[in-house]
Amino acid sequence: MITVQSFVFSEFQVNTYVLYDESKQCIIIDPGCNNPRQQAELTGFISAQELKPVRMINTHGHIDHVAGDSFVKRTYDIPLAMHEKDVFLLEKALHFAELFDIFAEQPPVPDQILKEGDEVHFGNSVLSVFHIPGHSPGSIVLYAGKDAFLIAGDVLFKGSIGRCDLPGGNHETLIKGITGKLMILPRETVVYPGHGPVTTIGHEYDTNPFLQAK
Repeated sequence: MITVQSFVFSEFQVNTYVLYDESKQCIIIDPGCNNPRQQAELTGFISAQELKPVRMINTHGHIDHVAGDSFVKRTYDIPLAMHEKDVFLLEKALHFAELFDIFAEQPPVPDQILKEGDEVHFGNSVLSVFHIPGHSPGSIVLYAGKDAFLIAGDVLFKGSIGRCDLPGGNHETLIKGITGKLMILPRETVVYPGHGPVTTIGHEYDTNPFLQAK
C-alpha cells in the first residue's frame, strides 16, 4: 500500500509529494523546496521514516514545481523523470525564476523520459502515466489504480483546472484530457493536486465549474 506524504513549499505554495510503501523505497514528486528550511523539512521526513529515495518526477516543468530538483539530485543522486515536451521549460528555468522573483537553481537534465502508458515502479508499487497537456505541453498525471489515488500536478484542482495562458497551454486540450482520462476513473479516486486541498474524481465530476459542459 502506498503512503502519500505532502509538503507545501515556496512562495507558490506547491504541493510536493513523497510516495512510499512497506519496502521503504520512495519517490519524490515536484520538489518545490527552494530554501534551506524547506529542504531540511523534506530530508528530515525522509530520514525519520528511514526511506530510500529511488526516483524524482516532475509532473511538468514550471519553475515552482522544479525549483528543488537540483537539491534533490545532489542530495540523493537519483534519476529525474518527466515528459519530453516540458524539457524546454527546464532549460528556461532560471529565466522564469527571475521573472517570478523566486530563488531556484538550474534543474538537471532529465535522466528518463515518461510518456503516455508508461509505468513508474518503486518498491512493491506501480503508477501509471497519463499525458494530459493543456496546462503545459508535457503535463503528466500519475495514477495508482490499486490504491485509488492520483497525483494530478497542475492538471486538476479542487473546483478548478490548470491555467492555460502560459507557454504551450491550451484550454480545449486540457479539458479534453481531463474528461477523457480522469473523469472516467472511479468516483472515489482521491486527487492530490499540485496546489491546494485534496479532492476526489466524483466531487470534481459533480461540482467543478470547468467540467460542467462535459
